[in-house]
Amino acid sequence: MELLGTFWAQHWMLAIMLLGAIAFVAGFVDSIAGGGGLFLVPGFLLVGLPPQVALGQEKLVSTLGTIAAIRNFFANSKMVWKVALVGVPFSLLGAYLGAHLIVSIPQEIVGKIILALIPLGILIFLVPKDRPVQEHTLSDRMLFTVVPLTCLVIGFYDGFFGPGTGSMFIIAFHYLLKMDLVSSSANSKNFNFASNIGALVAFIMAGKVVYLLALPLVACNILGNHMGSTLAIRKGNDVVRKVLVLSMVCLFVSLGVKYLA
Repeated sequence: MELLGTFWAQHWMLAIMLLGAIAFVAGFVDSIAGGGGLFLVPGFLLVGLPPQVALGQEKLVSTLGTIAAIRNFFANSKMVWKVALVGVPFSLLGAYLGAHLIVSIPQEIVGKIILALIPLGILIFLVPKDRPVQEHTLSDRMLFTVVPLTCLVIGFYDGFFGPGTGSMFIIAFHYLLKMDLVSSSANSKNFNFASNIGALVAFIMAGKVVYLLALPLVACNILGNHMGSTLAIRKGNDVVRKVLVLSMVCLFVSLGVKYLA
């Protein structure tokens, strides 16, 4: 608890409860529309964790929490496994490279980078994500060129910064591979999980993960992922669209608070 800010170190139980609530909301939102990191990272920074540790904690919590969403989407046949098999290695590689770069930068610079990149995450939510799609067969060109390149680039972003990665994958699958929103959300989880693993390895090697603090937050995040993915499966594209709008509003509030602070 020595990593927490002075106030939160004295009220560490309150800090755990606050972060637990944030982890639940992050898991719920992330399982539907991506962007859970845009709740977790500011939350960790709020209680005083150093920027690089905040990013490492977010990776650990998100990695384990995403498993619940993957399980639900898999059980409901929403996964396209040939896309996953081709793209996952590139997500891992990109995320490891991104995280390896970020841990080599001084902490005070990392904090400024995070603040500068949060608006980018917000802009991701502003991009329209729904349009009519047609049934199609994924061509070899798309499978072996577009999928690897997309996963490498987004994976690198995930390792370097992270928040909004799930939304990036949803946009890519919806526009490039022409999946519907629910299928895009489902398949984004495989790549988000892979890129989280790649980044997490780099953060663990750099000693930027606090396991004791992460344990209760993982449980909250798993519960949020389970409930969110269940809702997305039952309600379809409409709930994905609504959660994206809700996320956008929350992100603007979070950003405003951070700048005012």
